[in-house]
Amino acid sequence: MDEDERQMRQQLMTLEALVQAMDRRDEVFQVIEDSEDMDEAIRRVSQLLGVGELGSRAVLDLQARRFTRDQRRALASYAEELRSKLPDGR
Repeated sequence: MDEDERQMRQQLMTLEALVQAMDRRDEVFQVIEDSEDMDEAIRRVSQLLGVGELGSRAVLDLQARRFTRDQRRALASYAEELRSKLPDGR
């Protein structure tokens, strides 16, 4: 796997985590609210969404104003674009 493909895969994993968090926003917000600190929130969001630390951190860094339907569509579209550029489409 070359460097460009590795970066695309990393971006795709992050985008997929964000889209999933938007789809499950109530659960995500509850997990964050119930967490004692940032480390616990990262761990719990990761477990909830089945994503790695990078994806979990991206979710926690997402500003609430970005949880709109149009932002979700834009992220999902970009994820699909990246997916189509990967050799295996995943």
